[in-house]
Amino acid sequence: MIRFFILFGFSFMFFMLHYTGDINKYINMKYAYLSISAVVIMGLLSIFEFVRVSRLQVAEEKKQAAVALAAENGDDRLQLERNGQEQHIHLGHHHEPDHNHSHEHAHGHDHSHGNDTKLKRFFGYLILFVPIVTGLFLPAHALDSSFVKAKGFSFPSFQENIEKNPGAHQFLKPDSSVFYRKDDYDKVKSKELAEFANRPAVTLTDADYLKGMEAIYNSPDAFIGKTIGFDGFAYKGQQVDGNHYFIFRFGFIHCVADSGVFGMLVEFPKNTQMNDDDWVHVSGKLTWEFYQPFKQTIPVLKVTDWHAIDTPKDPYVYRTT
Repeated sequence: MIRFFILFGFSFMFFMLHYTGDINKYINMKYAYLSISAVVIMGLLSIFEFVRVSRLQVAEEKKQAAVALAAENGDDRLQLERNGQEQHIHLGHHHEPDHNHSHEHAHGHDHSHGNDTKLKRFFGYLILFVPIVTGLFLPAHALDSSFVKAKGFSFPSFQENIEKNPGAHQFLKPDSSVFYRKDDYDKVKSKELAEFANRPAVTLTDADYLKGMEAIYNSPDAFIGKTIGFDGFAYKGQQVDGNHYFIFRFGFIHCVADSGVFGMLVEFPKNTQMNDDDWVHVSGKLTWEFYQPFKQTIPVLKVTDWHAIDTPKDPYVYRTT
């Protein structure tokens, strides 16, 4: 019956994540069909397990009822059959002269293995129950600047050839090349560059934020001097001085495992004061600046217009193509 509760628990947990809308804090909704499939499959398996266990219980109850009825009627046939089976097993074994010692040793050996097996099963079931309990009862918090503070962020050089890890968190610059072969990614990069570079002004929406930001970082020369606008939360940190703030969005390529914080260093007018996690819309001209912590020149947005906005209902952006 424990297996039933585990299967039903996972199915119910995924169902509740979809029902409450919190599923988008864990996966790119482009792949929501996978979690919906998990709800259906584990739900069916839990029903199958419940039926199987119920049948076993009914069969055991019928067997016990038959034994009890036979005992009441004075029918010793079942008991004689059991005694005969035990005697056959007893004669089939080779025993040492000290029968009691051997019996006690064997009994103790079986008992030890039985405890080990039960302990392993207990911890195995416990490991499976933990994500169910946390998924159902712990609130799903959106990522914020505290994640950036804890992890820090890096920005590899445009020309730097580094070994990429698809499972690693990315920072500042989206990089989907880790999910393509080189030839395929070159085609994707060229297509997306043409899509954004031909616009007179580039205003990134939730739907194309990651794609547009990646195109800008891959070919910054094509966007220098153009007006670019986007929404995000402010992050000052300890590395930025003066009127500069990073404006970020957390984005998912596939799921939270490969999530990252993506955006741009933004130069605001003098005496601009903001707090970490303040949401703003910024618009301005793309320029270059040498950023000392990275020891390289990076794209910087020089603001011509900005204003505070409310935190979006869904603060995340997703790679949809």
